[in-house]
Amino acid sequence: MLKDLNKAQKEAVTHIDGSLLILAGAGSGKTKTLTTRLAYLIGEVGIDPVNTLTLTFTNKAANEMRERAISLIGNNHGTPPLLCTFHKFGLLFLKFHIEKLGRKNSFVIIDSDDKKRLLRTLAKGMRVDLNLSFIGSEISKYKNTLLSPQEVIEKAELPDYKKIAKIYKAYEENIVENNLVDFDDLLMLSYKILNEDPLLRKEVSNHYQYIMVDEYQDTNELQFKLLEHLSSEHGNICVVGDDDQSIYGWRGANIRNILDFHTHFKDTKIVKLEVNYRSTQPILDASNALIEHNQHRLGKKLTSHKGKGGPIKLLHSLDESHESRAIAKEIKSLLSKGIHQDEIAVLYRINALSRSLEEGFTKEGLGFKLIGGMRFYERAEVKDIISYFRVLANPHDDFSFLRIANKPKRGIGKVSIDKLQHLAYEKRLSIYQTIEKLSPKELEATTTKRAAASLKTLIENIHMLQAETKVSLYNFVTLFEETIKLKEHYRSMVDGMERILNIDEFYGYFREAIVQNPDITLDEFLNNVSLQSDQDEVGKETVAIMSIHAAKGLEFEHLYVIGMEEEFFPLLGEGCNMEEERRLGYVAITRAKSDLTLCYVDSRFYKGRRKMLDKSRFLGEAGLINDTALKITKSADYKKGDLVKHKIFGIGRVQAANKSGREYKLMINFGGNKKEILSSFVQPV
Repeated sequence: MLKDLNKAQKEAVTHIDGSLLILAGAGSGKTKTLTTRLAYLIGEVGIDPVNTLTLTFTNKAANEMRERAISLIGNNHGTPPLLCTFHKFGLLFLKFHIEKLGRKNSFVIIDSDDKKRLLRTLAKGMRVDLNLSFIGSEISKYKNTLLSPQEVIEKAELPDYKKIAKIYKAYEENIVENNLVDFDDLLMLSYKILNEDPLLRKEVSNHYQYIMVDEYQDTNELQFKLLEHLSSEHGNICVVGDDDQSIYGWRGANIRNILDFHTHFKDTKIVKLEVNYRSTQPILDASNALIEHNQHRLGKKLTSHKGKGGPIKLLHSLDESHESRAIAKEIKSLLSKGIHQDEIAVLYRINALSRSLEEGFTKEGLGFKLIGGMRFYERAEVKDIISYFRVLANPHDDFSFLRIANKPKRGIGKVSIDKLQHLAYEKRLSIYQTIEKLSPKELEATTTKRAAASLKTLIENIHMLQAETKVSLYNFVTLFEETIKLKEHYRSMVDGMERILNIDEFYGYFREAIVQNPDITLDEFLNNVSLQSDQDEVGKETVAIMSIHAAKGLEFEHLYVIGMEEEFFPLLGEGCNMEEERRLGYVAITRAKSDLTLCYVDSRFYKGRRKMLDKSRFLGEAGLINDTALKITKSADYKKGDLVKHKIFGIGRVQAANKSGREYKLMINFGGNKKEILSSFVQPV
């Protein structure tokens, strides 16, 4: 089973006892190494399969590894090894041990929809008007950082978070009372049991003598603590991961887990898998050059098993329309040469960019499939605007009117809507006409006082916006947003910024349509949108379009990455982590096998306006262009107030940060001793 392994893979597979970090670069055969190590422990060393535990993040990965391992060792080893996701392990563990928390093992797991329904009921009962996704996301964060409802109540300062803390308390009481377990509980309760019962912890750790973890760079704080307990008696823990592909910080993944693995687990052996079996050398040269600009990494350099290949191509376009049409034409040419559509993909950093691709591909008659996301015109926030526009064009469109009646929320409940629908049916009128013809008192009698007032205001707004469409369609968009406030409605959601970008993209597209055809009517625009979103006539040959996050773990012979401009990739602004952006760039580039095209434009619609853009700094950092005007960041950005550590002066606080060549010159206060230090000589605390 070792004959097909390279030297580093063999070294990792045959290391038996103690902690092992397999630093596996993109395309370096990490799955093969991990499954062969499991097979080696069982088939060669003689470890009982029941004493092994291999943890993954997806069922698909677990099933694939199980099949590979069994094919290496055969089925004659009795009980198969436990190879499952973290959450599946938590479920199995709780079935045996949840009674230690005074709970019955007949618990029921609730899914995300059940959770949302329960939160809706609690929020309504407590008169809390916050986005349910936001509440659910915060509660999930609390559980994954092991915060109890009482701790959250004590720490909450802002009004909204105080409300969420109370809902969290009521939510926990409800699920315990009804013997329910949510997704986060599977790990949190497992950790709690192990943490509070040293004897059980010792027993479980001694049972699972050899532990292996896939995609370790994606683990969070809770998963790390759980692994500490599981390996506490023997320290035989092997993790496989790539710090350069840690791209889920926004989801709770903690890159420090992999960076500090060798300090958390003593005498760690580190094996680097640096031979890449996927990409040609020019692609790896670019990815190596780019990721070297990151300060916080363990360091490795990929070399290609394939060897030489063609250079990376740059596609420079005037704007997003030219870009999408140019890519579509190139792809059609590839397909005509017999290239299979499954070998072609287009990636982007921001979901809003898919709109121009969808439009360009449709115009060229090129089929596509959107992976891991919704088509632009199928997104809730975009459908909301289209429904509003349809009502403005035709107020008697009941289907669209029902969608917008209480969006944003106006206090118009389902009961009021049902009564209105029934009345409209009896009067043989549209819902719009019914509201228009009823007096305020009659409307109050049918619905409620608040709903009646909101509906009358909505009708007035429709009249006013209809009038504006006849004066200036271009200025109408501004008035529409000021009046309806859709962006405000979506802002508080977990993915609020993403939704706002989609709304701005739609507004920009609307204005662009008017600039290109000043005589266009709202009706004509809506008809064009309907054609854009209808893919029924497109041929069977389909090409994958997806975000870089969705592409992780995949590979393509012919790859296009669009949006290689500052503000789009890297994404800039508040909360931006330049090192994680760069890791995303590394992931994007290393999805390509032999043919990679990076695309950038002079201007795009951004936040509802056309904006001139600079080329992405990543093109310069990857050594693909030589442009002195490009921003090249050699180290992480620092700002006033950041805590940093210097190897001589210790810990200090940044008082000022100024650009100095490729890095920053920092004024740091080390306990009263102020020094000007270059940023590459300090680390964030």
